[in-house]
Amino acid sequence: MKILITGHKGFVGRYFYEYLYLYYSQDILGIDIKDGYDCRDFFKRSEEQFDLVIHLAAIVGGRETIEGRPLAVADNFSIDSEFFQWCLKTKPKKVVYFSSSAAYPTYYQVEGNERKLREDMADFSSKPDMTYGWSKMVGEYLASFVDNVYVFRPFSGYGTDQDLNYPFPKYIERARNKENPFEVWGPGTQTRDFIHISDIVQAVLVAVQEDIKGPINLGWGRSTSFLQLAEMVTYYAGYNPEIVTRPDKPVGCMHRVADATKMWEFYKPKITLEEGIERAMKRER
Repeated sequence: MKILITGHKGFVGRYFYEYLYLYYSQDILGIDIKDGYDCRDFFKRSEEQFDLVIHLAAIVGGRETIEGRPLAVADNFSIDSEFFQWCLKTKPKKVVYFSSSAAYPTYYQVEGNERKLREDMADFSSKPDMTYGWSKMVGEYLASFVDNVYVFRPFSGYGTDQDLNYPFPKYIERARNKENPFEVWGPGTQTRDFIHISDIVQAVLVAVQEDIKGPINLGWGRSTSFLQLAEMVTYYAGYNPEIVTRPDKPVGCMHRVADATKMWEFYKPKITLEEGIERAMKRER
């Protein structure tokens, strides 16, 4: 099995690379900007056909980048356009495209109008989350012109070795250091749907094996506020700090939780948020 992973040195890409190498194939090509190699250069030159392509290359960088550098994030339009044109040229047998929960309309994620986000709620008549959300909506549309593409919308994926510009690892670091007061961005009442990276990887590969086309939400359907997350991580760290909120910091949407019905029909996540926190506190993956 010949596999290509773009963005293989990012958080999600590392897990896919390791899992596929261990259980599927050792014939894996990884391309990542961290090696100084822009995947768009590869798409322009390559004529190779792959059995499986997992396209993860994108500019995200957490909430500060999404809100503070929207034009940098807009590079994703170019990355995805050149990727799908390469797919038309080389005709890979199966393609995984990572969209995002940011593709959903923001008006379903505000106080008083929050609801679980179902796959059919996202379309071009709605307003997704900043340029990142728009890039993913356009990416999904481009995917519709290519054969054998599996589209996934992960919610708040997390894991022990995630970059510190995401909330989960930052909270774990603060708890390990027993910071007091413990800082939470925004009002802290904003909610997310946390799903462990191992469950994301396995759900995707089951869907591809069983030929279940997307878009498919990847989440638990469980709402957790950032104040609750702070209380959970400090509990596992064994201390009870004062929790202070920072309304001046980026907040994002107030409520973002998956309707995970479609995923649960073929894959049931295994790692609860409590177990994921306990693992991270012990530095176990």
